[in-house]
Amino acid sequence: MAAPDAPLQSRVVDDKSPICIPFILSQLEAHKQKQSSRADGGQPPRPFIIGLNGVQGVGKTTLVRALAQTLQERQGLPTLVLSIDDFYLTHADQLALAAAHPDNALVQYRGEPGTHDIPLALSTFTSLLSSQPTHVPQYDKSAYSGLGDRLPPSQWKPVNQTPENPTSLIKVIILEGWLIGFRPLSPDALRARWSTPSPNTKTLHKHTLDSLSFINEKLRQYDALTDLLDAFIHIDAEDLSWVYDWRLEQESQLRKETGSGMTDEQVVRFVDGYYPAYELYGDGVREGVFKGDESKRGHQLRLVVGRDRSVQWKEVI
Repeated sequence: MAAPDAPLQSRVVDDKSPICIPFILSQLEAHKQKQSSRADGGQPPRPFIIGLNGVQGVGKTTLVRALAQTLQERQGLPTLVLSIDDFYLTHADQLALAAAHPDNALVQYRGEPGTHDIPLALSTFTSLLSSQPTHVPQYDKSAYSGLGDRLPPSQWKPVNQTPENPTSLIKVIILEGWLIGFRPLSPDALRARWSTPSPNTKTLHKHTLDSLSFINEKLRQYDALTDLLDAFIHIDAEDLSWVYDWRLEQESQLRKETGSGMTDEQVVRFVDGYYPAYELYGDGVREGVFKGDESKRGHQLRLVVGRDRSVQWKEVI
């Protein structure tokens, strides 16, 4: 009898951690030196915040796990992993958003800018950055038959519950998500991108300019989160369209292993929902999420992977 296939995630070779971990450790050391004055004044050092953006299916989960484990276990730094998904709107608020914009396919389901509770995210970070006892929101994607909902506060994750013990306080925060680092375009730039798509454009033409403008304006709220980042890792692809292939492979393997998973048609529709933002904002991330901030020059690491998800080249921005 043939042995069952290994889970897909375990078959993705992690060649990213050996590049990312030294980069983060060097950034962290510089951060510690800057924060020494706070410690001298009796204040706990400000946590170090890492932003991590990776296209779907590229191996982001594996990298986040390895990075958090290194920081927590080998460096002895209490580390908190947050996802932008933790801050999705409640089920009721998402339904209200969709109903208020019935002609905008981009906000009928969670995912795009505008479907997150940014005030909640900012208040959570304000508490974490001041090392206060904090309860981190949790989101259940399986609720309401997959439509999802935020869990009640009684089920949120407690951190920094013993502020009198400095060694237990969160020292590093990893904020990961597919849109972390996206910056909004000017109205003129958005119109130009929509009206004169490149040969690689796949989905922008499926949406009206008004629909794209709506998520672009909502994205401006996310700048306050991006500005909190101390370092940024971007896992990019030589060909963005491989996102479809990778997701199809994941779901095919999931169906084989569990008997359930999205059909190929459902996968295409699912990725189509995210792809316009990749097309609009990907170039901005490649140019640098800290562009214009000289104090953060060299704080972004970009890895570019090939079709097999292995790193082909890297750059520090």
